[in-house]
Amino acid sequence: MRTGDSMNRCRSRRRFLKTLGSAGAAIAVPTIVPSSLFGASAPTNRIGIGVIGNGNQSTIDIPAFLHNDDVQVLAVCDVNTASGGYRTPQQFLGRKPAQEQVNKHYAEKTGRGRYQGCDAYRDFREVLGRSDIDAVAIIVPDHWHALMTVAAAKAGKDIYCEKPLSLTVADGQAMVRAVRQHGRILQTGSHWRSYPLARRACELVRNGRIGKLQRILTSLPPNNAVSPGVGWQPMSVPEGFDYDLWLGPAPKAEYHQDRCFYRFRFILDYSGGQVTNFGAHRNDIAQWGHGTDLTGPVEVEDLGGEFPPKGDLFTTALKAAFRCRFADGVELVCRTEEPGSDARFETRFEGPEGWIEFTRSGLRTHPESLAGSQIGPDEIHLPVSNPQRSGNEKGTSYLIPDHVRNFLDAVRSREDPIQPVEVGHRTATICHLSNIAMLLKRKIRWDPDQEQILGDDEAAAMLRRPYRSPWHL
Repeated sequence: MRTGDSMNRCRSRRRFLKTLGSAGAAIAVPTIVPSSLFGASAPTNRIGIGVIGNGNQSTIDIPAFLHNDDVQVLAVCDVNTASGGYRTPQQFLGRKPAQEQVNKHYAEKTGRGRYQGCDAYRDFREVLGRSDIDAVAIIVPDHWHALMTVAAAKAGKDIYCEKPLSLTVADGQAMVRAVRQHGRILQTGSHWRSYPLARRACELVRNGRIGKLQRILTSLPPNNAVSPGVGWQPMSVPEGFDYDLWLGPAPKAEYHQDRCFYRFRFILDYSGGQVTNFGAHRNDIAQWGHGTDLTGPVEVEDLGGEFPPKGDLFTTALKAAFRCRFADGVELVCRTEEPGSDARFETRFEGPEGWIEFTRSGLRTHPESLAGSQIGPDEIHLPVSNPQRSGNEKGTSYLIPDHVRNFLDAVRSREDPIQPVEVGHRTATICHLSNIAMLLKRKIRWDPDQEQILGDDEAAAMLRRPYRSPWHL
């Protein structure tokens, strides 16, 4: 017997099939969408998706979900109706453009006029309240990740959460608890785990091709936005933008266009700068190759991180430099790339018998023969997002689609995806601890088992942030 919830879900999904009208009609007249639209996927077997956050990253993530026939994007949500001001001047984004993107996709896929089956919301809680939505993609500024993830888990939704997973260590801990307590699937959006070349580099390291791992180097790009600087002046909030809801749990602050949209990531109230932006990728591969997915360093040290002057709107590191030491003696050193440097890499592993560099375009190894080394059947084989791809493919256009597909497969199997919540949390923790060490200009000691800073109350207090009322975890 169907429960009321399942009956509502089935009715809603049947409504999804009745939304196309005559191409020449002024008002769309409902009709039946041919079953061939979704291949062999029956309507009641499709995964209902709500996309929360319709900014820059959503322009890549939304198509990755739409690409799958067993997915039905039912809703989009953003506090901004529509505006420019995102990563590039050409981007005009928000919930209305996202809604139009989804509706246009399904209309074109059927070739039968208009489609109006994707709803648009301002408040994410309305999306979580829909019984026909099985999973949500959380593509919002970092300061919202924990609140939305915990609420989604409590609402019984599976979660694709963009990286970095959290704003603080305490937020990440709360996300782990909620996901596991409520039996949900969470995929962290650190999509380099879905790159065969990254996996191959890590497998070579894990299987001892460079001898015992001694040191890992990671690099970060310089900031890709310019601050309005000291003396910036408040601006009027654009029409159609719910700025108070955008701030949410963050401190009350006067509006400026460079505080929001893409450039939020350079303000510590909302993000951790390039340390958490690109560090969530490159230090994540370091964790994978080291085999420390579920632990972390025991010591984190500032190596000369540089920050903007007091009074600047941007507050995250202009130049990152830090060292992490693990219990096994391995060191992880991360620095901002020097301008004009031709020695760029994402992650470099060093040992007594050679080194391996992972880059977006390929692997570099010393000796060169390492690149052709075969991983035997009895050696360590790391998880694969898409088994159809080899370990040597260099294209990157499929990374996010494969990462999303891996999430959808996990939703169906109820087995962990390639980047589950604990793994995303441990990588984010390295980034957060490093920012703390650089801000305080000192070395901090970390207990990765208890997840506590030792002997430094000031640093320990920075593991969490107060939430602005009425928001709370």
